[in-house]
Amino acid sequence: MLVHLVVIPGSGTLSWTVLGDDDVPVVPVDRFLAYLTDIGRSPNTVKAYAHDLKDYWDFIGWRDLDWREARIEDVGEFVAWLQLPPGGAVRGGRGAAVGGGAGHGGDRQPQARRGERVLCASGAQRRRGR
Repeated sequence: MLVHLVVIPGSGTLSWTVLGDDDVPVVPVDRFLAYLTDIGRSPNTVKAYAHDLKDYWDFIGWRDLDWREARIEDVGEFVAWLQLPPGGAVRGGRGAAVGGGAGHGGDRQPQARRGERVLCASGAQRRRGR
């Protein structure tokens, strides 16, 4: 998956989308990001959402979940996964290892990213040390 810059034809407005492994926009994510752009959110805000939604899409794909049926427990596990340090940490419970590499470990589990960022359930973003 890839976060990709989009320039809206005609207006020149900058936005972002998430491309799947097939290089096609992930439709539900793309629609939400387009909505954020339409209501005037800054391109940096849309980009931040795009990266977080890409990570969520990777996570639910790894867990074989349907995004329309995710439970609060699934979201909680995603938040816990985001808090893992990059490369090599092991989460308790199900014993899911998170490896290094280009986005995935050797057994196709997604890599926790940006260890300094923590996504809160409320949707707000916080950085450690602040």
